[in-house]
Amino acid sequence: MFSLKNKVAVITGGGSGIGKAISLLFAGQGATVHVIELNADAAADVVAEITNAGGNAQAHAGNVTDQAGITAIFNSISKVDILVNNAGIAHVGNLENTGEADFERIFQVNVKGAYNCLYAAVPLMKQNGGGAILNMASIAAHVGITDRFAYSMSKGAIFAMTLSVARDYLKDNIRCNSISPARVHTPFVDGFIAKNYPDNQAEIFEKLSKSQPIGRMAKPEEIASLALYLCADESGFITGTDYPIDGGFITLNN
Repeated sequence: MFSLKNKVAVITGGGSGIGKAISLLFAGQGATVHVIELNADAAADVVAEITNAGGNAQAHAGNVTDQAGITAIFNSISKVDILVNNAGIAHVGNLENTGEADFERIFQVNVKGAYNCLYAAVPLMKQNGGGAILNMASIAAHVGITDRFAYSMSKGAIFAMTLSVARDYLKDNIRCNSISPARVHTPFVDGFIAKNYPDNQAEIFEKLSKSQPIGRMAKPEEIASLALYLCADESGFITGTDYPIDGGFITLNN
């Protein structure tokens, strides 16, 4: 089950964290994986890991905010069966301490970046008879998260774009869904804690872990497993849906 043999998957931000886990899993399931990553070295490392394991992958250094550059990358790939819009950045701050530059930066990467990839991928999918798109949303699209004003804005937009694309391209056999994770234990989380709480890292890690009702953060591999299902043929009857993967955060954290 969940074979991706003969499928071409494009994964943005595939050089680390959740994106890396998705890239490795999809390649292991037989997909030819194209990693689009701002950090060229990180992309190359993931591709090397895939190829050393016998898989097929290619790295593309690219900035998702650059529409012309992203379109050129997609056109060079030509055949796209799966798009995972995973690239994104975070920001901590409420409305009053979110400056215009911060707001614009989050919008450019998280919203316009996803739009640019959709804009480039959908015509290729139409030419090839369909495809599966997965956008990375967040629990912040569903519930209020303290000090995440700009980030929540961006993930709410991802959720809305998912519904719009799913509706508009039903006739083209293109499915579009999203995933809404809670906290996931990635290198970003470790770096954030080390930078902001250098004297009590273990305490803060435990506090963040316990903020999920299930009592821990998700593993990137767990997010990747849900991504695999939603991009595989076995989920062919699913489109226009967001899947929380949140340790009970949305429904149980009352």
